[in-house]
Amino acid sequence: MASVPQAPQMGLFSLPPIKNEPMRNYEPKSEDRIKLQQAVDEMIAAGPFEVPVVINGEKIKTGKVSKQLNPSNHSHVLCNYHEADAVLVDKAVEGSLKAKTAWENMPWNDRAAIFLKAADLIASKYRYKVLAATMLGQGKNVWQAEIDAAAEICDFYRFSAKYIQELYSTQPPECSANTWNRTEYRPLEGFVLAVSPFNFLAIAAGNLICAPAMVGNVVVWKPSPMSIYSNYVAYEILREAGLPDGVIQFVPGPAEEI
Repeated sequence: MASVPQAPQMGLFSLPPIKNEPMRNYEPKSEDRIKLQQAVDEMIAAGPFEVPVVINGEKIKTGKVSKQLNPSNHSHVLCNYHEADAVLVDKAVEGSLKAKTAWENMPWNDRAAIFLKAADLIASKYRYKVLAATMLGQGKNVWQAEIDAAAEICDFYRFSAKYIQELYSTQPPECSANTWNRTEYRPLEGFVLAVSPFNFLAIAAGNLICAPAMVGNVVVWKPSPMSIYSNYVAYEILREAGLPDGVIQFVPGPAEEI
């Protein structure tokens, strides 16, 4: 990832107002209900989907394939996903560390803008898709999926930016004579390994990878085998929102290998 040029700043960035993502009800015959049902039907018809390992922006098909089943219909294979091995995990770690310097030196507001864009994409363009993937992959009903895969994941992205801005703004209230101090909030050394649970997309693709990355860390993400597809959909949305190569590595696979 190329270093981001630093433009002179004659002012401070202030986030737009941050509010909770409004919940939708999906009542019978409503437009939301019709579009969601269409997304579910299309996903069933189009599957099973193929999910690769993604390292440094490269989609890798290892040939070692496992299946994610619909928990409410075991005859329905939602996706076939390629598994990473120890060699690919090492490659993912090495790639993330190479991406680290440019990512942590990127102005925090530019990092935050990626996740704010992802929240907007989930709330609008991809709302029905992420709900359908969560319902079919994790066995949630529409209301549970709306809470998790639409509203709460957007809230994680947006409120993380809000609270990071507040954290960075917390500075020494006074300084000793002839000094002018400031507190710098640095990323961790190395990388963050995110081993996410199956039951909450907002925790997997929101909290566990978003919060560390937004403050300048690089992440190696091992999604749960029981939520691979919804996690991959969210990862692709982050990529569309502008996430640079190597910042978050997507490495599904067996726990013993990763």
